[in-house]
Amino acid sequence: MRPLSFAVAVLAVIALGVGTKAGSAGMIGMGVVGLLLAAAVFRSTGIPYFLKIFSAIFGTEYVVFGAGAVLAQLGFWPANWSAVAPPASLPTTVAVFGTLIYLISFAPVVQRIARIASPYFLAEERSTLNFWPLGKFSVSLGHSAVALLVFLIVLNQAQVGIALRLNFFYRDFYNALQNYDVSAFWYQLIWVFGVWATISVVTNLIEIVANSVLLIRWREYMAADYNRRWLSAGAHYRMSLAGTADNPDQRIAEDTRAFLNQTYAFSLTLLTQISTLVSFAIILWNLPVTIRVPGTDIVIPGFIFWATFLYAALATWITHLIGRWLIPLEFEQEKREADFRFSMARLREYSEQIASMRGEKAELTHLGQRFRAIVRNFYDLMWRKLKITSFTLSYNQANVVIPFLLLAPGYFAKEFQLGTLTQTSSAFGRVETALSFIINSYQSIASYLASINRLTSFEAAIQQAQESQEGGVDRARRPGESLTIDGATLTLPNGKPIVRADGLALGGARATLLVGPSGSGKSTLFRAIAGIWPFGEGKVGIPERADVMLLPQRPYLPQGSLRAALAYPAEENAFSDAALRDAMDKVRLGHLSERLDEVDLWGQRLSGGEQQRLAVARALLAKPNWLLLDEATASLDEKLEGEIYETIRTGLPGTKVVSIGHRSTLREMHDAIVTMEPNADGTFSPRAATVPA
Repeated sequence: MRPLSFAVAVLAVIALGVGTKAGSAGMIGMGVVGLLLAAAVFRSTGIPYFLKIFSAIFGTEYVVFGAGAVLAQLGFWPANWSAVAPPASLPTTVAVFGTLIYLISFAPVVQRIARIASPYFLAEERSTLNFWPLGKFSVSLGHSAVALLVFLIVLNQAQVGIALRLNFFYRDFYNALQNYDVSAFWYQLIWVFGVWATISVVTNLIEIVANSVLLIRWREYMAADYNRRWLSAGAHYRMSLAGTADNPDQRIAEDTRAFLNQTYAFSLTLLTQISTLVSFAIILWNLPVTIRVPGTDIVIPGFIFWATFLYAALATWITHLIGRWLIPLEFEQEKREADFRFSMARLREYSEQIASMRGEKAELTHLGQRFRAIVRNFYDLMWRKLKITSFTLSYNQANVVIPFLLLAPGYFAKEFQLGTLTQTSSAFGRVETALSFIINSYQSIASYLASINRLTSFEAAIQQAQESQEGGVDRARRPGESLTIDGATLTLPNGKPIVRADGLALGGARATLLVGPSGSGKSTLFRAIAGIWPFGEGKVGIPERADVMLLPQRPYLPQGSLRAALAYPAEENAFSDAALRDAMDKVRLGHLSERLDEVDLWGQRLSGGEQQRLAVARALLAKPNWLLLDEATASLDEKLEGEIYETIRTGLPGTKVVSIGHRSTLREMHDAIVTMEPNADGTFSPRAATVPA
């Protein structure tokens, strides 16, 4: 960026010298704005990478177009190409863009957008691109993303140039009509409009393909990145305990998609509108249309431009006053929609339990309450949208006649021709549309900001979950064969202590039973050992090179085949068919051994006891060094439970087992017992292992 800033500064100084010598206000303006751009580019090393891309593009364009404008001013531009010589207004426009990029980088909302967007353009993963007919190329994901974005920005600016050329077509075309010039009429229609309209169509088709590729690849990266961070080291579990981010599925699936689509639309559309504004504003300023103060000979320079600017600025301010409450309403609407979807998903997940308890009426009431909350917020949103839409529709209807009202006196006084009137009206419309970008996009902007807020709060929740892992219970590898807990105080999410454990060592016996009253923190102690409980402090020592596997009372069965459910959390093909069938036979699930590749909702298809036995089969396949059973056989009858424990003992001879259970029959299946005993402060502490009588 620094070398580019020096190149911009050198060209700006040259433009100032050339403009001063030639008395060219346009060239002088190009030099002045160029110096501002040079300073902005020089300082842009500290802005987010996403914005830095735009800054680099505009700096480069200023050098290229500015050099062409200087050569044209000095008379060194080829005479045969004079029609396409870049005017000084083009690099001036580019310099305005680059300077604005730096200035808006300090806005908090822009910083949040750029922080979310930047990682994709910095990604180092390799990617294969197929450039027909050149073939396939392997490049980093970030470099390919930057290349696509640069291409789309240049393409959008080219489309503004095409629109600018067509604006002059309107002038010449209508002048030909007014002058009854047949040859000029057909020339303008075929060789000007026909050529440039075709180029416009082709560039728009190319843009559709390019932006579709960019957006789907960008979304793929963001979804994978958020999933990785959400699922890393149990962050998803700690977030659910803390309640810091509701509906993470919606934020990853829906909000990332909305963020990407709207970031692309607003960034490139805004650039296009700014380009249109500057380019056509110059036309308005330089058109031979004079407006005098009524009753005097005082000419107002650039009256049409100033009238357009003030008109749009006033309308933008009114739009903001009407629509500023849309952002919180949009945020709340998305939250209530997600809550409703989540309620229906849980109903489907627990359909058997609901049907067995005849809970449909209660569920209908619950779903009705959720949807009525949606309806209430929807009406608030609708009335707010109705107010802002009524204003914007009225504003857009008035735009049709405003330029003619301003220009009619001069036209009827024959101060200019019909072509100039048409060109001025077209330029007025272009400038007004650019200035009205916020007015016409206010509802979309509100939805966009709501998506940004949800993603920002989601990232903050992930960060908080990761920090809670770092500052909570210290779980580390220790020499020796025992699993130890020292100086540990485990708390509930609200900070209330529930378990105090110090000097506890497990592993002296092959199988240990943890008993105690309900609510004494047995499962919490297991979660701390497993490394997923973030609340509290202390040290948990895990034997070196030891694998710890926790089986909860209700196992998780992923969607997919039975083979995938058995192998989980390993890959679906991690175990041979023989190993899978052997494990199923040992846990009395042999009747399902021929359905390994059958895809079904196994979490609903299997009974609670079958699901628990399937989880034990996972342990037989994984062969962990330590197996924690949190009432993992509670759905089995006593006889089958005893058989399963014997299967664990024989099938996993090198595994230390620690169980939580309430049945008295479990005592004889274990070699030692740890009891959760109450303390004076209301907490419970596990007492040293004893051999059962």
